Amino acid sequence: MLSFEEAVARVTGPGQPLEIVDQTIDGVEYKVFKHAPRTLREIFATARGRGDETFLVYEGERWSFGKVMTHVDALGAALVERYGVKVGDRVAIGMRNLPEWIVSFAAILSVGAISVSLNGWWTEDELAYALDDSGASLVLADPERVARMHAICEERGIPIIAVRSPGDQEGVDRYEDVVVLGTPLPEVAFGPEDDATILYTSGTTGIPKGAVSTHRAVIHALMAFGCRQVVEMARIEPGDPVPPSAASVNPPALILTVPLFHVTGCVPVMLSAFASGMKLVIMYRWDADKALQLIESEHVTTFVGVPTQSWDLLESPNFHKYDTSSLVAIAGGGAPAPPTLVRRVDEEFAGGRPAIGYGMTETNGYGPGNSGDDYISHPSSAGRCVPIMELEIRGDDDKAVPTGDRGEIWFKGPNLIRGYWNKPEETAEVLVAGWLRSGDIGHLDEDGFIYVEDRAKDMVLRGGENIYCAEVEAAIYEHPAVYEAAVFGVPDERLGEQVAAAVVLKPGAHLSAEELQRHVGARLATFKVPTLITFSTQRLPRGATGKILKRELRSTLYPEAGTAS
Repeated sequence: MLSFEEAVARVTGPGQPLEIVDQTIDGVEYKVFKHAPRTLREIFATARGRGDETFLVYEGERWSFGKVMTHVDALGAALVERYGVKVGDRVAIGMRNLPEWIVSFAAILSVGAISVSLNGWWTEDELAYALDDSGASLVLADPERVARMHAICEERGIPIIAVRSPGDQEGVDRYEDVVVLGTPLPEVAFGPEDDATILYTSGTTGIPKGAVSTHRAVIHALMAFGCRQVVEMARIEPGDPVPPSAASVNPPALILTVPLFHVTGCVPVMLSAFASGMKLVIMYRWDADKALQLIESEHVTTFVGVPTQSWDLLESPNFHKYDTSSLVAIAGGGAPAPPTLVRRVDEEFAGGRPAIGYGMTETNGYGPGNSGDDYISHPSSAGRCVPIMELEIRGDDDKAVPTGDRGEIWFKGPNLIRGYWNKPEETAEVLVAGWLRSGDIGHLDEDGFIYVEDRAKDMVLRGGENIYCAEVEAAIYEHPAVYEAAVFGVPDERLGEQVAAAVVLKPGAHLSAEELQRHVGARLATFKVPTLITFSTQRLPRGATGKILKRELRSTLYPEAGTAS
């Protein structure tokens, strides 16, 4: 196989469709795709040529690309002509994963407005905050969110378009009444530097921040995901065996297991399907057995979720009852995957290979990626970057550290957000001269593989020793009785912090705290062994993306610890 560097040079060199060139944007030089479309409207428009091909599958419904675009055009017309939406106006989407979420997103962006993604799990107060913060002038929502936002929007004079409405919600416009199918999409002028999306970052660390991305940023993240796949294909020389992850599967299909209101569901999953013509199988809510059923019936080729979801598939008692041989990639993101899980994915799925991506809301989900043989040989690494993105490890003085040294991970690329909506101080804290401070701790090896060891604020400092939670969690997961685990710090008067672990065992399994401590102690230094261990029969609390909520665990199990890390 070609080396990674050779394949990148071949794919992104002069004259190639994915050619990369230098370009100065707002005084900062970036590496950009020379042939990138100007706006997402152009990307959505490519779906028109796919006509009757199936695009969306949802609870027995099948939407063709042609049907989706007919709805996009008609809704776009209604936004402009009925509600007076202009370029730069904010239009909020508050609903579960539905076909209409995707239609709304594409219509909003196609007329130059900014899509504001509302977290479907938010309370009334949180929804009110986001509507006020973004200055949304219109909301598209499902019945549950309409009920939650009705009084809020009425008080602020914000009209609501209700999708799948029973028709008895006073003062709310029904989608079917305002969207006149057959109406053409209005012509609207806007460009790559116009804002496209506001995605709110997780509220687990404080007040949510609206991460704002331009059309250029979203498009470059989207193209970078595609470029990564082309680079992996380019590494295969003629005559070499083609690994399953690079096999030609027709028609390809993605399954949507995470919320569309978060970056993973929106960009690498939904938009990748929209842009590449893949079938998108939408799950109403996460259920491992339902996912296995859909993988078999819809011949899903790519699974993208948080690592806990891959774990759920493998742990399902019905795993071997379903045919998962269509899968060529079982990808994760949002959190590190324990090496044990990487091995299990590679060994227990018939042909699918493990993959992981390391991205953030602030990078539009794109960052280093690892897959296939590289992932098997480097199971603790999040991989390497396609070169539109630069990466550095920096020390406390914000200067790059030598290869192999730990430090904060910094990113630079045209896929980064332009800032946080109406929060210049918070923006200045994370965006410095075109670089993004990730807040993550990690190191690079000599081959350019990045190792993400923990969030800086979640690192446990015990007796002057730094302990990286992901490393301890990986050791715990190697015990055959463990189903899931979370490690975090609890304040200690003498040591500064103690290492705490919350553990859920597999059904029927038995394990004592002492046995688990011996297990971890055989793999890690003594100071890394958890001194506080709690066992739960309930799944650990998760946010909408599937990440375990460590702060909630800490405050529940150790209320005297407050919110200290």
